[in-house]
Amino acid sequence: MEQAVAGRVPPMVLVLMGVSGSGKTTVARELQRGLGWKFQEGDDLHPPENVEKMRSGQPLDDADRLPWLQAVAGWIDERLAAHEPGIITCSDLKRAYRRITIGSRPGVRLVFLKGGEHAIRDRIARRQHRYMPPSLLRSQFEALEEPGEDEHPVTVVVHGSVGETVTELLRLLAAPG
Repeated sequence: MEQAVAGRVPPMVLVLMGVSGSGKTTVARELQRGLGWKFQEGDDLHPPENVEKMRSGQPLDDADRLPWLQAVAGWIDERLAAHEPGIITCSDLKRAYRRITIGSRPGVRLVFLKGGEHAIRDRIARRQHRYMPPSLLRSQFEALEEPGEDEHPVTVVVHGSVGETVTELLRLLAAPG
């Protein structure tokens, strides 16, 4: 990670969104290592019943996701109240979900890790997730509503190495305006 670029990133709370397999956790851990900010794996905030549902191959519905999204928003609010930067992962697939997690909170930046379904399917085939089976990927792409310009996302296409993705993301976050 290029420390000179990392040093130009203003403090904020980053919400890394994207479908399963887009690299949210991997990229977030690299950002944490380079920026030194607190990191929360959003998946760890799922209620146990959500984890069991996904583990059994059933996609979550909006009612299932609500307590999870509220927990993600709570973590973000804690960082903001403490005036601390942070990084959290959350699929945040729909605009309605992002209204809950981010809303109009100042100091929060949405990062969309964007990848094509074929490339993401290949990534998922090479990894082991503790409860998200590859069979649920299609449902994630079906639910995905890419963030609009009015949400002011930082979008990074995930097609290269993790290092390239993180470097590009840092460059975009450090850019003025």
